[in-house]
Amino acid sequence: MRILIVCGSGASSGFIAQRMRKAAKAKKIEARIDARSETELAEHLAGLDVLLVGPHLAYAYAQLSEQAQAHGVKTALIDQKIYGALDGAAAFELALSLAPQAR
Repeated sequence: MRILIVCGSGASSGFIAQRMRKAAKAKKIEARIDARSETELAEHLAGLDVLLVGPHLAYAYAQLSEQAQAHGVKTALIDQKIYGALDGAAAFELALSLAPQAR
């Protein structure tokens, strides 16, 4: 399973990605979880299963989602509570809900 998290600069999403990797490992699910700036999205869509978008990019979510869905990538906007708490387990569950075959 390949998951990409995008935010404005890629910094805050890096922290949540790290915690999501721990959650995946705890569930014994093989997952590649990366974090990038929204400006790098086009370069990283190939082979993705799930795109998670930081809540501060809600204004651009429709455009980012459309871009991802054109490549067959499932998308979701991360809830502010999950993102603010850097709750990797909850973010990973969100990704799993979009790609249930990975369970």
